[in-house]
Amino acid sequence: MWGSSWLVTAVGLFAVIRIHPWYEPQYAIPILGMILGNTLTGVSLGIERMTQELTSGRNTIEMILALGGSRWEAAQEAIRQAVRAGMIPTLNQMTVVGIVSLPGMMTGQVLAGESPVDAVRYQIVIMFLIAASSALGTVGAVLLTYRRLFSRSHRFLRDRLEER
Repeated sequence: MWGSSWLVTAVGLFAVIRIHPWYEPQYAIPILGMILGNTLTGVSLGIERMTQELTSGRNTIEMILALGGSRWEAAQEAIRQAVRAGMIPTLNQMTVVGIVSLPGMMTGQVLAGESPVDAVRYQIVIMFLIAASSALGTVGAVLLTYRRLFSRSHRFLRDRLEER
């Protein structure tokens, strides 16, 4: 999560917004904060859904593995559902931005005297950066969860899911 947020923020500041130096605190801190906050939500929902899917589908997973399926085949549907769940908040936010809600950054720029057109442009860039970071962070966290819960010998380590 931290890595995807930093990577997307650095690329956004350097290549898209073209801030030099790209780590200028005036720009880097608020943008990283927005990206990190939204990525955290996606990662949390993705991991929660992954563990929920694996817990509820434990018998199916064990059956697939017992019949010779790989760990990937056994976990594929849970991974798909987890990534989908992790991206829902970002996709919902992208569908209503500017129509139903005005994000804080855009509102702040307009109140500070910035052109509304420029404020909208910045907000579009920020939304795409948030979506990219959420996608990278969610996929990464879900795949790490998958690796933690399945051994290389294609065993489901369900004891790691149980509360201690």
